Amino acid sequence: MKLRELADVIRSKNAGPYELTFDIMFKTQEIYEKVAASGSISAASFAALYNIHEEDVMEIIHFHPAKAIKVTIVRPVSSGDLRETDVYGAQQHAPLMDFEVNI
Repeated sequence: MKLRELADVIRSKNAGPYELTFDIMFKTQEIYEKVAASGSISAASFAALYNIHEEDVMEIIHFHPAKAIKVTIVRPVSSGDLRETDVYGAQQHAPLMDFEVNI
């Protein structure tokens, strides 16, 4: 299934000038637990999706009370850099919408 079918919220934002964070909040506890247990959202899958090195995936946090998974990555270009196209990091979640999850 596509992640957009399983989640209520998929968003990205700044986590400082050198990091981006992605929040995925699921519709139900059952869906959250299935996705978390599947291992579909991993450093390797995230790195492949965003065309970054796996070591640039800084952390993946499962936050049970919110039925959420949070992923933080090293920002490819620092916020405010002349090459930056999304200074707030608020438009970087789009590739996650079609991310395939095997549950």
